[in-house]
Amino acid sequence: MSNGNQKRTRQQRVATVELPPGAWGLLVGQIRRGSILLRVASCTLVALFLWAFTHGWDPPFNHRLGEIPQRDIIARVDFEQPDSEATREARRRARSLALAVYDQDPAPLEQLRAQLRSEIGKLLTNENWEDVDAKVWQDFQPHLAPGTPDPTAEELREQFQRFRDAFSEENALEDFSDAMAAVMAPYEQWGLLQTLPEEHKEVNFEKIYVRSREGEGFSAEAQTSVAEVLIKNASARLQQSLNEKLTSVELSQRVYAWVHPRLIPTLILNADATRKAQNEAADAVPVQTKRFLAGVDTLATAGHPLKLDSLELLDLEHKQKLSQRELGSRVRRTMAVLGMFVALYILCGFYIHSREPMALADLLKFMSLLSLVLITVVLARTVSEYLWGTDIILILLFAMTLSIAYQQEMALLLSACVSLIIVVAIGHDMSQGLVLMATVAGTILMLKQVRTRGKLLSVGFVAAGVALFTTLGVGTLDGQPWGLLIQNGFTLALWSIIAGSLMTVLLPVVERVFGVQTDLSLIELGDPAHPLLQELIRRAPGTYNHSITVASLAESAAESIGARGLLVRVGAYFHDIGKMLKPGYFVENQGQGGNRHDSLVPAMSTLVIIAHVKDGADLARQNKLPESIIDFIQQHHGTTLVEYFYRQASEQKDKDPEGGEVDESSFRYPGPKPQTKEAGVLMMADAVESASRALKEPTPSRIENIVEQLSMKRLLDGQFDECGLTLEEVRKVGESLIKSLTAVYHGRVKYPGQETA
Repeated sequence: MSNGNQKRTRQQRVATVELPPGAWGLLVGQIRRGSILLRVASCTLVALFLWAFTHGWDPPFNHRLGEIPQRDIIARVDFEQPDSEATREARRRARSLALAVYDQDPAPLEQLRAQLRSEIGKLLTNENWEDVDAKVWQDFQPHLAPGTPDPTAEELREQFQRFRDAFSEENALEDFSDAMAAVMAPYEQWGLLQTLPEEHKEVNFEKIYVRSREGEGFSAEAQTSVAEVLIKNASARLQQSLNEKLTSVELSQRVYAWVHPRLIPTLILNADATRKAQNEAADAVPVQTKRFLAGVDTLATAGHPLKLDSLELLDLEHKQKLSQRELGSRVRRTMAVLGMFVALYILCGFYIHSREPMALADLLKFMSLLSLVLITVVLARTVSEYLWGTDIILILLFAMTLSIAYQQEMALLLSACVSLIIVVAIGHDMSQGLVLMATVAGTILMLKQVRTRGKLLSVGFVAAGVALFTTLGVGTLDGQPWGLLIQNGFTLALWSIIAGSLMTVLLPVVERVFGVQTDLSLIELGDPAHPLLQELIRRAPGTYNHSITVASLAESAAESIGARGLLVRVGAYFHDIGKMLKPGYFVENQGQGGNRHDSLVPAMSTLVIIAHVKDGADLARQNKLPESIIDFIQQHHGTTLVEYFYRQASEQKDKDPEGGEVDESSFRYPGPKPQTKEAGVLMMADAVESASRALKEPTPSRIENIVEQLSMKRLLDGQFDECGLTLEEVRKVGESLIKSLTAVYHGRVKYPGQETA
């Protein structure tokens, strides 16, 4: 016997029973999907970026200019404040103590030595006193003390002879030159100054830096005393050096008498190098600070507005406090911030999944929404650092954008979450957070429709009023000064008005990014002068008249259930534009001539009729109509049956049993079924308007009967399964259509002599 015929045991049968996964199993299964993982990863990246951008590991600085503290603010940690005045004085002192830089050129002193040797050589060429040039000899005469008589001729002769005798030895003149080189070496190295120049008074007057010329440049700087290079001081040292180096005192005196009056300044102040030295000295001075002690020094006084100096102190103290925070404190705050992000993401994610699933299903819309959150938080925190309260502009723009793009409930939830993130990131207190939340809520509740250009501006004024009065109320309960409350209230009111004005400008961008149409744009789109509508009038006037009537019926019906009547009306204008390509095949455009379908088999006629849906969608896309209008074109017939031609095909099949089976699906529209309540309303309005035209006597009872029949038929056919219409709403739509059609086909009073045509 084969194994396939063996019976399974009871235990095996029990083992094959698999229960459906529970809630957690379903959640894990969903998360494993690639599309869900992509969205979760995107949310995680945004959360991490916001955590890093807002420094989620540290509390923010929460003081601002003009704030009035309710109690004295005492330093929590020791810190130092840069003292600009003390630093400036210390650097000025350092500049004054800097050493001036002088350039030394030894050439004049070298030339002086050469000239001295030349003059001595001239004297030595004369053997007799009578041959000596008196002028040359006079330069070698020492300065006589007051009251001393001039030497006689005999004394001059003897002096000259002694002078010659000093150079009588062989190589005496060369030895003298070497001695003079040794004597003049210090002066040639360090140079000479007559007096300190005026510019030198700004720097150290005791010492200087000297740079000696070497070839085309200068040697490195060397430090020397100013007293060493002054000529009046150098002269005394020069005479002493001559006495030590020369062979006789008389010779040294005569050389000194010749050299001393010829000493000239050789040092030149280098202004650029000196200025550089001053700057380097000033830059080397560290910033002077003033120390504040924890628990001792008061940083701000209670009851007095914070000024710039107090705000600077508080900021320094805050930074010092952050620098001393332990790793454990930072980790705990990090986990708290990231936990807040996770909680907000889960809350918003579940809400959007249940109430606005398209925002999650459409990746582009999801990324746009996530980017909007990111941009709002980043800009709000950035602008708030420069102007207090400007973060409310970004939050209101975010709230108004979501109100326009989605439902008010979703806008309220997401705006509250973003406001909470901004409050934590900026460091607002509880009263400021309440004002922010109240202003956002008031803005969203006022922004239900945008039918006029001034709507958003008026919403800004309403938000301004909410911000002003909430600030006054909450601040009064918090015990804040009345003057500060008025200032803060009017500041937030101004930012709110600016937000409304900005949203007026940004409205087209919001509509394009999120693919929505406000009532204002719908009014512009529904202008009868639109090229497509004008072409529809020209090619298919009957269809245009039908569209106008359906628009009127559908708008009233949509408003009866709280749907967007204006959207349905504009969608009805364009729902049959595809008929303009083959207008003669539709009954509303056929005149007295024959019916073109008489020459076609039912299947072909059905294809022609159904084609107007695809043709209309193609025309709409070519003319850049919004997707919401294209949805009406594609969904206004759903997957309904083209009954007239289906019955014809069935009758032909009954007459010809040999023919093939009639496939009902071939006679149905391609769909999709209506996806919104507005599309469902348009489907009903379109069907009952066409059927009412076929009534010979459209009495109220007949109109009511046909509306109920068609509503029930669409309902049983499952056409409303995907649009969210409830039975109660279907009933209300039917009642509205009955009233509207009854008004259109109301009876008229017959005038005397009037005959039925």
